[in-house]
Amino acid sequence: MTQNYFSEEHNLFREGFRNFLATEVVPHLDEWERTGTIDKSIWQKFGEMGYFGIRYPEKYGGMDLDIFYLVIWLEEMQRINSGGFAAAMWAHNYLAMTHLLKEGSEEIKQKYLTASISGEMIGCLCITEPFGGSDVGAMKTTAIKNGDSYVLNGSKTFITNGVYSDYLIVIAKTETDPKSKAMGVFLVDRDTPGVSASKLDKLGWRASDTGEIAFDNVTIPATNLMGEEGKGFYYVMQHFALERLIMGINAHARAEYAIEYTLQYMSERIAFGKSLNKFQALRHRMAEMATEVEVIKIFNYQVAQNLDSGGYVVKEACMSKLQATRVADQVIYDCLQFLGGYGYMEEYPLARMLRDSRLGPIGGGTSEILREIIAKMLIEKKEYKTAV
Repeated sequence: MTQNYFSEEHNLFREGFRNFLATEVVPHLDEWERTGTIDKSIWQKFGEMGYFGIRYPEKYGGMDLDIFYLVIWLEEMQRINSGGFAAAMWAHNYLAMTHLLKEGSEEIKQKYLTASISGEMIGCLCITEPFGGSDVGAMKTTAIKNGDSYVLNGSKTFITNGVYSDYLIVIAKTETDPKSKAMGVFLVDRDTPGVSASKLDKLGWRASDTGEIAFDNVTIPATNLMGEEGKGFYYVMQHFALERLIMGINAHARAEYAIEYTLQYMSERIAFGKSLNKFQALRHRMAEMATEVEVIKIFNYQVAQNLDSGGYVVKEACMSKLQATRVADQVIYDCLQFLGGYGYMEEYPLARMLRDSRLGPIGGGTSEILREIIAKMLIEKKEYKTAV
């Protein structure tokens, strides 16, 4: 069924990107996983190859390609088995840079978007707060206008690329009333006085730098407001659909890779005089897992196609992340079990994959939050309006 979505050009792109990752990234992954620091040069290599410009306009150095090039980009990065590396790349490319493109002024785009596409600058998106979690409306960080400037105060946490990025896209309230949802989207340079960050120690995604960031009377020019003041909440909500679909695609891709690896292992591992793939209990569970992954993959492809056509896919994107991350967690858990004691060893890929996969149902909106969003749309006919 995938031929309905991928052309020969797509397939050639996949082959080229897979070779690029094997040559430029895979040899360094274990070191980056150990140190939690990705070498800056790899960002520039991604930029030189155009891999940060897939979905961006040519006028800023992009290639303006369709969404299935992005799908391939995401799927292939899951195959190299470093959720942290993949997250660092897509958090830059499709969280921070999306706001630059959609809300940034032309001056901001020329300076920051072009440098982000070339890999010269790295960005991060700062939404989540220590006591807010998935509740964006409970945000406490403020950006209060003072003449020709805004003054930011507050903190953010669980921010991918939060320590080593060059700029931060910060969502902050523009009013001091705690009940207000008036927010703004602000661009903040890393070296602005009053910005500080500390790295968090995580269960998985170890190659990425996940940080807690503090803003202490950080003064930025009023021109660093992106979009309209007060509409930041709506900008965030409309971009969440892409983030959640990305996480759904990531999930089906890593589950598919786990099955592929485990099938190879089962064909080679002998127990009681026969290979593991001859045991009915294992064969039938593998058949179930492959079916579940294929179903969510085709669903994700259809949602991606609808999004690319301008469709309203908030509900479907939530469903994608909810179901795909649940399936991926279970599939990877079972694949590790199929490897027995070897699955528990760090030299085999399933241990890292299990840790990395566990963030799927948490990051970008927990499964509990997604269930409530879907329920509101189904039962109460709620629509999450875009900013106008």
